[in-house]
Amino acid sequence: MIPCRNDCYDFLLIGFRVIHGIAEYLASASYVKFVGYIVCVKTGNALKTDELKLLMNKQTVTDETFERVDLPITGMTCAACVKRIERSLSKVSGVQKADVNLATERATIEYNPAVTNKTEFKKAVEEIGYGVREIITKEENEADAQAEVREDEYKKLRQKFIIAAVLSLPVLVIAMSHGRIEFLNFDGVNWLQFVLTTPVVFYCGWQFYRGAWLALKHFSPDMNTLIAIGTGTAYLYSTAATVAPRVFMTSTEHHAMPPPVYFEAASVIITLILLGRMLEARAKGRTGEAIRRLLNLQPKKARVIREGKEFDLAVEEVLKGDIVIVRPGEKIPVDGVVEEGFSVVDESMLTGESLPVEKNRGDEVFGATINKTGSFKFKATKVGRETALQQIVKLVQEAQGSKAPIARLADVVSGIFTPVVICIAIITFIIWFFVSPTETRFTMALVNFVSVLIIACPCALGLATPTAIMVGTGRGAENGVLIKSGESLELAHKIQTAVLDKTGTITKGQPALTDVLTNENENEFLRLVASAERTSEHPLGESIVRHAVEKNLQLSETKNFKAIAGHGIEAVVDGKNLLLGNLKLMHDHKIELNGFERRAATLSIEGKTPMFVAIDGELTGVLAVADEIKPESKAAISALKNMNIEVAMITGDNQRTAEAVAKQVGINRILAEVLPEDKANEIKRLQEENKIVCMVGDGINDAPALAQSNVGIAIGTGTDVAIESADITLIKGDLRGVVTAIRLSKATIRTVKQNLFWAFVYNIIGIPIAAGLLYPFTGWLLSPVLASAAMAMSSVSVVTNSLRLRSFNPN
Repeated sequence: MIPCRNDCYDFLLIGFRVIHGIAEYLASASYVKFVGYIVCVKTGNALKTDELKLLMNKQTVTDETFERVDLPITGMTCAACVKRIERSLSKVSGVQKADVNLATERATIEYNPAVTNKTEFKKAVEEIGYGVREIITKEENEADAQAEVREDEYKKLRQKFIIAAVLSLPVLVIAMSHGRIEFLNFDGVNWLQFVLTTPVVFYCGWQFYRGAWLALKHFSPDMNTLIAIGTGTAYLYSTAATVAPRVFMTSTEHHAMPPPVYFEAASVIITLILLGRMLEARAKGRTGEAIRRLLNLQPKKARVIREGKEFDLAVEEVLKGDIVIVRPGEKIPVDGVVEEGFSVVDESMLTGESLPVEKNRGDEVFGATINKTGSFKFKATKVGRETALQQIVKLVQEAQGSKAPIARLADVVSGIFTPVVICIAIITFIIWFFVSPTETRFTMALVNFVSVLIIACPCALGLATPTAIMVGTGRGAENGVLIKSGESLELAHKIQTAVLDKTGTITKGQPALTDVLTNENENEFLRLVASAERTSEHPLGESIVRHAVEKNLQLSETKNFKAIAGHGIEAVVDGKNLLLGNLKLMHDHKIELNGFERRAATLSIEGKTPMFVAIDGELTGVLAVADEIKPESKAAISALKNMNIEVAMITGDNQRTAEAVAKQVGINRILAEVLPEDKANEIKRLQEENKIVCMVGDGINDAPALAQSNVGIAIGTGTDVAIESADITLIKGDLRGVVTAIRLSKATIRTVKQNLFWAFVYNIIGIPIAAGLLYPFTGWLLSPVLASAAMAMSSVSVVTNSLRLRSFNPN
């Protein structure tokens, strides 16, 4: 199949958008305001402020505090639904802004509580045929309720799809046989097709007809309208031809076979559309997992001291000022400040950084982080919704709610295409009714009317995008790239800036021993240090021990081990006194540095953590530990640059460490020392530069930024929350998967444009022929049989073109 030129597609699209834009402007508030102004000028009367507000159907409120509410909406199927609900909500007095998100199925409304309330919003939504689920204030219950609703929707669609597929298959076989299979060529074959197709239309496809009716009631046709018109016309005509076949025969056809029927068009189209809706419902059903997983990170209980006694309380009962006890291995229940004790806390779930943080008196601790070593007491300063974890939950919810759904081209086009086709079909019927011979005028008019509607059936238009998306996402999975939705795949090809998290994305996310600087025998030096660190629980010490074990060094027993809080350790190994720690520890013990301080400073500049080692009072070496860069990171970043994509790195690390890593992988734009709650804000700033931004990360702290970005890509080796918040997941944790995802997106969207071009051209050429345009010149009329064949051919061409994506090569 020869692919079309994208500029041909763009030319057609411009025409549709111009017409659609004019129609939208005529219905817009700006146009109403303009008309109001003209009326005032013509009449010579000043338009009062209240009258203007009434004309705009909107009450302007200044210096008032607006509130925000999220309404869970049910019944949405396409971008046209989103527009319809937004318009209805915007007309409610007191509403400042209404945004509807198709992916999360939520309406976010900013309003003046002194003027309106949630009851009015619910009424506005239900009046146009949609529903509002009961609002549950507690996050856990709301997340569970939403998941239950989506799972129920998926099960219903799956049941309808299975029934439709089972009933449609024999109808399709009968239709494709064209009377050549003997045992299918019997007198009641049309009645058999009628019996098999009727449940598909009235049970399996009822939602499309209901949606089409609601769309027509509000003068906003969508894909449901196209589906209903195409399948409904085919079904009604076929039913009529089955019940009264002689009505559809001309005077020369009285002894011929019964007229052809098109039950397969109705049943198969409904089956295919149900399959697409089912897959979409399955993908949307996972959007709430991120919030539930975040909330599950928080411990359920907390050990609190009140009036000198210890109590185990539910975490919701912890109050500000309570003294909380945390033992080794336990999760910290709420945010607070250490009052007594010392420990090392794993904050990777919050900061994304692999190295645990030492906590002394006066240091802050955060809920849901893990206490690794010692026991300590802290004073609760933030509880409930104020904790860092709950703030991240809120950021994820807001980012997901503010992300505008990508408009589906087919829905935009259908708003123009559908009424035009109906008008053409009606005009065709009228013309043929008056120009045909008296005895055949109704039959010829009806047959040509049906031919127009059947050839304009939205099968090719409806299959153009989902088939390419399905093949593209399948091919992506084969290459280790999991794409959660067609919208994500569609937008990925427009990415202009890729923001990469440092730890766990560019780097391995695990501290490793990188340098051993000593004047002694390196293996013996390393063996002594690893033996001393074997008793320690500090992650830096663990990396040294792990390295020594990998080198098969025989470690010795340690005596007189002592951990010096915040500085290092002391120990005796093989009769030698070892002192291992930071520079301050060396100064406190008055150890001469012997020139090692300059070498340690170089290591620090390279973003590594140096540790000094003194044996028997003499400094004998320095070791360095760092989060190593993944071997494939540099090649992936280079490939992104070659695609004219700006690459930036974001991290909570200090500027010096960030610059050292960025220099090694070739990144120029660095966003360092960024707090978890600020990562989403950094993405927003880039988006304010009119850039399509991709965020790549692996930690819980990346979840808000992943949700805020235009396309969020999670490293599969990261946390479940990051994966659930992202639009695309890389199974292998390899940054080259980002390159694959973008290349796959470009190939898929190119195929979608080709499919839509052929679908449009097919209708542009086929509809006039079906209407009889060539009859005065050639005597040709397009029968419904040929119209059905043309419709099938257009669908086959679209699917065949989509299948070419199976040969996609990511390299």
